[in-house]
Amino acid sequence: MSTWMFFTLLAVVMQSVRTAGQKRMAQSLTAEATTLVRFLFGLPFALIYFVLLRRTNSGPELVLSVDYWLPASLAAVSQIVATLCLVKALTLRNFAVGTALAKTEAIMTALLGSIFFAASLSVLGYVSVCVGVIGVLVASNWRISVPDLLNNASIKYGLGAGLGFALASLWIRQASLSLAVPELLSAATVLVYMVALQTLICLALIFYRQPAQFTLIAASCRSALLIGFTSVAGSIGWFTAMSLQEAALVKTLGQTEFVVTLFITYLYFGEKITLRESLGMSLIAISVGLLVAVS
Repeated sequence: MSTWMFFTLLAVVMQSVRTAGQKRMAQSLTAEATTLVRFLFGLPFALIYFVLLRRTNSGPELVLSVDYWLPASLAAVSQIVATLCLVKALTLRNFAVGTALAKTEAIMTALLGSIFFAASLSVLGYVSVCVGVIGVLVASNWRISVPDLLNNASIKYGLGAGLGFALASLWIRQASLSLAVPELLSAATVLVYMVALQTLICLALIFYRQPAQFTLIAASCRSALLIGFTSVAGSIGWFTAMSLQEAALVKTLGQTEFVVTLFITYLYFGEKITLRESLGMSLIAISVGLLVAVS
């Protein structure tokens, strides 16, 4: 198994556990507060990881230019918006389907990468995009109409999460590749800055709009620590893999999260998946397979 595949699978497992924890926490906290928990309680773990790598690095010194700061900052904001959308989606739909909708990020990453990041797609690649869209429509139990497209909140949040995470992935890779240091350290450098910036943004947002949420967060410290740890562990996997391989390919392999998510759905939440939802997710999986062939 190649290194980037190992880190991607690590990210898949950690993200599945984190998402399950966020779903639980979202029952007592607002989406904004749940998002803050991910970053605030993950920051200490990110700092420890960065310091350990920095001390063991014997290569060139870190040189941070605008080519690093700009995409890293954009990725941080994009990931916050995506996380808010994901938490909202998880409160509106079945857990597995909500995650499936958000995971259209793999297809979006390939599409956006081809348009804005000089990563072109073949005809088969665009076919995979179409199959993925059909899968999303089927999984959402839509009657495909204009009012549904405009008013279905769960679909908006799910796709919003996918778009936000896709942009974040592309900017993360761009920021990481701008650093002339080993991939592990470059990924950790992007990670620790992003988590710190995201923590400050979310703290300001909660302090200004929902100060009462701080009391509820304090009462959930044990669960918050688990979410923070798994969030950073997952991000270490994603960031490192995307420093080693194209973001679209990493996100494609990341679709194996479907299997883990379904396992959690059945055993932990006791939620049932309908035949139509299973068919929709199968179509999304086929689109991912096509994307693998393209990559």
